[in-house]
Amino acid sequence: MSAPTSPERRWRDDLHLAHTIADQADALTLPRFEAQDFNVETKPDLTPVTEVDRAAEKLVRDYLARARGRDSVLGEELPPTGHAPRQWVIDPIDGTKNFVRGVPVWATLIGLVEDGEVVVGLVSAPALGKRWWAVAGGGAWTGRSLSSAKRLGVSSVGSLGDASLSYSSLSGWAERRRLRGMLSLMQSCWRTRAYGDFWSYMLLAEGAVDLAAEPELELYDMAALVPIVTEAGGAFTSLDGEAGPWGGSAVASNGRLHKAIMKHLGSETD
Repeated sequence: MSAPTSPERRWRDDLHLAHTIADQADALTLPRFEAQDFNVETKPDLTPVTEVDRAAEKLVRDYLARARGRDSVLGEELPPTGHAPRQWVIDPIDGTKNFVRGVPVWATLIGLVEDGEVVVGLVSAPALGKRWWAVAGGGAWTGRSLSSAKRLGVSSVGSLGDASLSYSSLSGWAERRRLRGMLSLMQSCWRTRAYGDFWSYMLLAEGAVDLAAEPELELYDMAALVPIVTEAGGAFTSLDGEAGPWGGSAVASNGRLHKAIMKHLGSETD
């Protein structure tokens, strides 16, 4: 009987592919961001989209079609393709509002789902000069390349009174009838800052913040984030306590504080 394949080896080629694709996406998005030479449209959900979002997603999809033609793909800007057990989940530019205003907090998110689990996650933020990634069972890392990386670990903070909370905005919490819980949580924490979007969760994985939450998110907003947070030792659920990126919302913590944050956010309030 052969020895079981380690997680690093099982998805090593997929991780390398994600890095290669991110390199290509960064080469497309960063110059356009720096030049601010693009058109901005409004989607039916009233969120902005640029031609760069669509071009970046097409680039990622074209690369995947050549390298992983049997896998399915789900992205934010283009229709899903394929019906395979392995699915790549893409957000070409997470933080488009920042992108169009010249704020450097935006990133390309690439996740791989296999048999209902996100097994690879990569977040590349070229305007910040940072990248984060993880493979299920292989730890979470940050650095400019696979060969030059530092392992990530969440904080050891064990009390909300000592905790730093990051979020995107307060809009949406009232619609989910959770605004009172969110405000209560904010008042219970030592510090609150709206770092926003993917960056809240990467700072959590780095141990720089201890909690992050958003009331309304799509799968492509979260898939790449989950393995990075959990492999760094954190917890990632929906507001209803469902593990992973499947519940339409995000509650992430260093693990020690998850019960405390769910006590504030885990039920509807008037």
